[in-house]
Amino acid sequence: MMATRTYFGTDGVRGIVGDTLTADLVRRLGRAFGLRSESKRVLIGRDTRASGERLERVFAAGIEDAGATAELAGVLPTPAVALLAEGDGAVISASHNPPEHNGVKFFGAGGIKLTDAEEAEVESLLDAPGPGGGEVVAVNGAAQRYVDLVTERFGAQFDGLALVCDCANGAYSGLAPGALEALGAQVTAIGVEPDGTNINVGCGATDLSVLIETVRRGAYDLGLAFDGDGDRVIAVDSRGNVVDGDALLAILALSLGVDTVAVTVMTNAGFHDLMRANDIRVLTTDVGDRYLVEALRREGAVLGGEQSGHIVYLEQHTTGDGLAAAMLLCRSLIESGRTLADEASRLVPWPQVHENVAVSTRQLTPSIEEAAAELNDRYEGEARVLVRPSGTENLVRVLSEAKNPALAEDLSARLARLVEQELG
Repeated sequence: MMATRTYFGTDGVRGIVGDTLTADLVRRLGRAFGLRSESKRVLIGRDTRASGERLERVFAAGIEDAGATAELAGVLPTPAVALLAEGDGAVISASHNPPEHNGVKFFGAGGIKLTDAEEAEVESLLDAPGPGGGEVVAVNGAAQRYVDLVTERFGAQFDGLALVCDCANGAYSGLAPGALEALGAQVTAIGVEPDGTNINVGCGATDLSVLIETVRRGAYDLGLAFDGDGDRVIAVDSRGNVVDGDALLAILALSLGVDTVAVTVMTNAGFHDLMRANDIRVLTTDVGDRYLVEALRREGAVLGGEQSGHIVYLEQHTTGDGLAAAMLLCRSLIESGRTLADEASRLVPWPQVHENVAVSTRQLTPSIEEAAAELNDRYEGEARVLVRPSGTENLVRVLSEAKNPALAEDLSARLARLVEQELG
């Protein structure tokens, strides 16, 4: 039976600060999370949004209400919390969303994101009283400990590699460029001047325009773009061509020699073609890196990823990590002696069309689901469509892909019109 959740979406709880995400809700989430924590210790990081410090204090007060200890680490990438938490962990972040958004991501013991059932359990405790008696303590040096761990586990010598690093004015701003430079890379850093209002704005993994322009103007081997909280990475090659999460995952699957990978329903059919050609089994999950992790752990595999740039590698890690993935990518280029363009060219993607349709409700109607199923049956082997509600915004996402790009455009337009008629 599916766990019922009201506030949790694809990855934690998110919303517009002061509107769908209130201080009261954040405090209640902190108290509920503290009540269910067995360790009674919660390491808390945050990204660079202006609302972060206040919501960090409010969330920590909820932990304190629950009789637990809130450990404040300040600005810290999401994967750092997963790696460093000795008990449970939480991150005040809305990831790749705009600056006016914020939210809370949750990690249980061992740095593992909560399951749907565990999220439902947190929601069930939102109005439960706390015993009080907890405390709030500061944690120093967490960012450097994280960099040291990732460098030791995933780094190599990158001498001779010239790259541009776009940190989205987010949590990696003071960390990623220096970490890559310490390994010998020549790094030009952009998107490293967070002011609380510019996270993910015209930069980072959600807007590659400045990265592409910078790479094209210089003599660079590649560009790397992180999102605001650091759990995603997208690359561009030396000519400024985008290398998305599907292509990055394909490169790593072949270079690491794995026999199984986990992907989501958004992954391009061309990726499946390439994995079949190399006898690599593919596990397909719902959207969200926590579902990738669940599938990998269940099957005893280690590598997974999303088109959006979440790359999960479970050798000495527990979640998607943009810096770790960037280091693995750079390591594969150094070891192969090939360019990123050459490596990425092994994946021949089917043309895809994405449309985000603004809606008043995200609940898909039977007619939408039936239309998508009918199109998938009709064009099996030649095209595919997917309609899914956003986990964080009032949008329905329409994806179509086909060997014929005109067909992909047509299918997407048809479904987008139907969604708008039914839900707009």
